[in-house]
Amino acid sequence: MTLTHTQRPEPGYRALLRSGELEARVQALLATLGPCVACPLDCGVDRHADAIGRCFVGRDAVVSSWTPHFGEEPVLSGTRGVGNVFFGQCNLRCVYCQNWQISQQAKKPTIGRTVSAAELADIYMDLEARGCHALGWVSPTHVAPQAVEALLIAAKRGFSLPVVYNTNAYDALPVLRLLEGIVDIWLPDLKYADADAGRTYSKVDDYPAHARAAVLEMARQVGTQVHLGPDGTAFRGLIIRHLVLPNDLAGSESTLRWIRAELGKGAHVSAMCQYYPTHRSEGAASRYPLLTRRIRSREYDEVLDWLTEFGLTEGWSQDLDDAPEYYRPDFSDAARPFADIADFPGRTDMTAPGSSAA
Repeated sequence: MTLTHTQRPEPGYRALLRSGELEARVQALLATLGPCVACPLDCGVDRHADAIGRCFVGRDAVVSSWTPHFGEEPVLSGTRGVGNVFFGQCNLRCVYCQNWQISQQAKKPTIGRTVSAAELADIYMDLEARGCHALGWVSPTHVAPQAVEALLIAAKRGFSLPVVYNTNAYDALPVLRLLEGIVDIWLPDLKYADADAGRTYSKVDDYPAHARAAVLEMARQVGTQVHLGPDGTAFRGLIIRHLVLPNDLAGSESTLRWIRAELGKGAHVSAMCQYYPTHRSEGAASRYPLLTRRIRSREYDEVLDWLTEFGLTEGWSQDLDDAPEYYRPDFSDAARPFADIADFPGRTDMTAPGSSAA
C-alpha cells in the first residue's frame, strides 16, 4: 500500500482562520440555508427562520452522539479513535440505513438534541481533549454550514484536529467548493452506479451523477493519496468507500471501473461487506426482497477481484464473518453506540485488497 508518511502539518482551516477567510466561508455557507440549497435536494425553505427542510433539520444542527470511534479504516482510527460527531437526520432515506435510529427520525428527534454553534464547538473541544486523532463529521451534508460555524468558534479557542467529512456523497458542488481547505480528509461512500437504484433504495433522483461529481471535486482539492503523520494516522487525503449490496444492487463493477478511469489506480478504496438487513429492508414482509439477506462470500470476492483487475489495490477490505457484529450501532445508548475498542479485533480487519490481514 502506498501511503505517504511525513510530518503532520496543521489543518488547513488554521491558516484560513488567521487570514480571516474562515469567517468569510462560514457566512457563505450559512447563506445556503435560506433558501436552502445546502444539498442537491434544493428544497428551498428558509432554514434561518427555522423552517424544516426535507432533511427535517432547521437552523441548528441535531447531534445524536459524539464519541471516539474505532471502527473506521485503520489510518483514521489509529489507537485513540476518530472523534465522531453523529449528526441527526439525513438528506437520503436509505431503506437499509444502519444508522436509521438517528438518520430517519420524526421532525422532533427522540435520540439526540438540537445544539447551537457554541454547544457544537464544545463537543469538538471535548473530543480533542479525549485524545482523538481527528474530528469526524458523520452525515454532515445537510448541516455542513452549521458544522463549519462551530469549527470557527472552536478554532478560535485553539482546536487543531484534522477534519474528516464522512458523507453519503449526495453533496452540492457549491458547498463542497466552500469547504476547500477546511476539510482535510474526504470520506465519501459511492453507493450506486444506477440512478434507478438510488431512487428505489435511497429516495433521491440522479444519485450517481451528483455523487460522482462530488468525488471528483474532493479529489481536485486533496488528490488521491492518503498522507500519514508520524503516528501512522491520516491528516489529509481521499478514501472512497463502497458498500457492497446483495444481488449487486450497488452496481459495484461499474463504480470501480469509473473510479479507475477518472481517478487512476492510486485512488484509495475501502470495500465494505458490513451490509445486513435492517430498517425497512429487514424481514419477510419487507417491500425490498432483494435486500433481505447479507451478501454472500462469492459476491464480495467478485468485488475484490474487480479491484485487482482494475488496479485499485490501494485501500482496505473487511472480514465478511466479522463485519456485522463489529459495525452494528445502537444509538439508544448515545454515549456508547458502538462496541468497545477491545471488541474490534486489533482494529485491522480492513486490509489492502488482495493481501492478508496483518
